[in-house]
Amino acid sequence: MKDAVTRRGVYLLPSLFTTMGLFAGFYALIAAVQGRFELAAWAILAAAVFDMLDGRVARLLHAETSFGAEYDSLCDMLSFGVAPAVLLYMWALLNLGPDLHKLAWLGGFFLVAGAAIRLARFNVQLEHQDKRYFQGLPTPGVALLIATAVLYHVDGRFSPWPWLWFFLALSLAWLMVSNVRFISGKDIDLKQRHSTGVLVGMILVVGLVAIDPYRVPFGILFIYCLHGPILSLWQNRRLTQYRQQRKLKRKQQGSGEDSDQL
Repeated sequence: MKDAVTRRGVYLLPSLFTTMGLFAGFYALIAAVQGRFELAAWAILAAAVFDMLDGRVARLLHAETSFGAEYDSLCDMLSFGVAPAVLLYMWALLNLGPDLHKLAWLGGFFLVAGAAIRLARFNVQLEHQDKRYFQGLPTPGVALLIATAVLYHVDGRFSPWPWLWFFLALSLAWLMVSNVRFISGKDIDLKQRHSTGVLVGMILVVGLVAIDPYRVPFGILFIYCLHGPILSLWQNRRLTQYRQQRKLKRKQQGSGEDSDQL
């Protein structure tokens, strides 16, 4: 009986972190509607921390279940789909003007739709994905970019440019549903030995975030969102060069065989 209760508690623990992330996402939604944008941004950041913890705890305790995966996905839809879209709408897109209010909420809707499609595709293709990369920009990346952008503007005490964020919303929605690959970092094994340079780099990043928690995270997230298209262009170029080299090599081999026959 005691073992059964223990196993049940192990399975409840990851779900508890997931529920805390859901609570943070819902709180961010309420705060955004009330106009408390900084508080909403911090709540989305808290939801991202809980989202990271629930998966780690589930794998550590060998408590991964289909229910947990589906529950996590539904919670992510609110915390990283609906909440950041409403925050962006209330914070920036609403300032497009009263005559363009439909265009404003349409920009937020594209983010929600992109997040829904991204999460659904991730669940379907989970077993066939390369763990080194995400196919499409992950929804937490979009949510964190919006949240850290709010904090960046709050710290600088300047208002966002509505049209800039409208086009950014469309771009982020497209990146989520695209085939652009983003580094996931899931192939990094923390149990293996690494060079001291990796540790120094991690300490440097943590130190920079601690010194300026309002600007540095936004810069890191912005670079992460940009690296995907740059990485895809570089990989496609390398693949094109490889195919051209193979084609040229085949032609040379064919010419050599013809000369031998002569």
